[in-house]
Amino acid sequence: MPKVGFVSLGCPKNLVDSEVMLGTLARQGYTITPRKEDADVIVVNTCGFIDSAKKESIDTILEMADLKAQGNCKKLVVAGCLAERYRNEIQKEIPEIDFIFGPDELGRVLEAVHLDSFSTAAVPDVSIDALYTSKEVPTIPRILTTPSYMAYLKISEGCDHVCTFCAIPGFRGRFRSRSVADLVAESRRLAEQGVRELVIVSQDTMAYGKDLGLADGITILLRELVKIDGLKWVRFLYCYPNMVSEGLVRLVAEEDRLCKYFDIPYQHASRPVLDRMKRGGNRDTYERQVESIRKYIPDAGVRTSFIVGFPGESDNDFNELLSFTRNVRFDNVGVFLYSDEEGTAAFDLDRKVTRAIATRRRNRLMKEQSRISADRLERMVGRKVEVLLEGPSEESDLLLQGRMETQAPDIDGHVLINDAGEKKVAPGEFYTVEITESLDYDLIGKII
Repeated sequence: MPKVGFVSLGCPKNLVDSEVMLGTLARQGYTITPRKEDADVIVVNTCGFIDSAKKESIDTILEMADLKAQGNCKKLVVAGCLAERYRNEIQKEIPEIDFIFGPDELGRVLEAVHLDSFSTAAVPDVSIDALYTSKEVPTIPRILTTPSYMAYLKISEGCDHVCTFCAIPGFRGRFRSRSVADLVAESRRLAEQGVRELVIVSQDTMAYGKDLGLADGITILLRELVKIDGLKWVRFLYCYPNMVSEGLVRLVAEEDRLCKYFDIPYQHASRPVLDRMKRGGNRDTYERQVESIRKYIPDAGVRTSFIVGFPGESDNDFNELLSFTRNVRFDNVGVFLYSDEEGTAAFDLDRKVTRAIATRRRNRLMKEQSRISADRLERMVGRKVEVLLEGPSEESDLLLQGRMETQAPDIDGHVLINDAGEKKVAPGEFYTVEITESLDYDLIGKII
């Protein structure tokens, strides 16, 4: 059997695609190897969202091409967003690539990795579109690459928004939802495998079900998911601001299994910048929204992301964003430099902001957020919180690390544990931790 090595880049949504492809290959008898040096075929699932992601994808493809030239690899396959967005250019510039396909063609991974010396029977279509058009609940092949206690659930594909800075609709297509029955069935299978935390992802989570004729579909879906035995935490990410309903907030407040956590990418606070971004809402509505969330759920974790250096962003615009951040006092903030992407409406806008100015603004905003975060975390000292233990800390072998429900995997801080007590503890289990110290982005505590 040919051995297949896999490199997955980009966001959790791309990771789910990789897991589906891995499951498809394993179901057909292929061996998956973690050692790329031993692989007969290497698949790189790329990201093509912004400049830094594109550079990482290209660098990885070139690294794998060198590996192919030096070792056992007989075939180099490139998949994913970059492959869809720049298919012709990539094939022309990197001739070492043997096969290329986009995110809507996941089933082609079987054709892509096929070697002449290995024959396989015809297999069912597992393309992205098949998940949305099947009249029966499909059993999606999937191999989890996350820790065994946590999994992502991708509930839809594509996006219908017209944000001027974003190229995703161009290569991920129009928005289409998976059925409630499909998602409940997959979530139940994940829970039976030992998944305790389910993290819902999509390009536009709040729009879930609109194409299926569901009113407030995300609330309908969440009500079903929290009924599944075995799941402890259900978390959802990527909330478009003007689509976060009061009903959703009330549901999160009422349901113990729903993480008290809202990830709402506001992108900016200045109305002129938001207008040029073609984003709905304004600073006042955003502030009222966070105030409403905290009224219903005082201890809710609220995360957002901002873009600085957008074309036309003035000093006054940035100062309003800074003031907004100080006023709202988010728990977590991601700040990104504007990336001038061809094929987007923003690419043709005037009054471009220099990279140097954008970088200074990002640094200033992150410095301010660091102060806010440290202050908010300091107030946690002395409290007892429930923590999902992840295992040894990334900071030190002498520490363990875990997360509260207000900390999402991979993007937020941790609870660092310097005293686990006398009982043996295990990753994937939940423990009560007393917070004893705080840092800028992390907490320190002991298991009690």
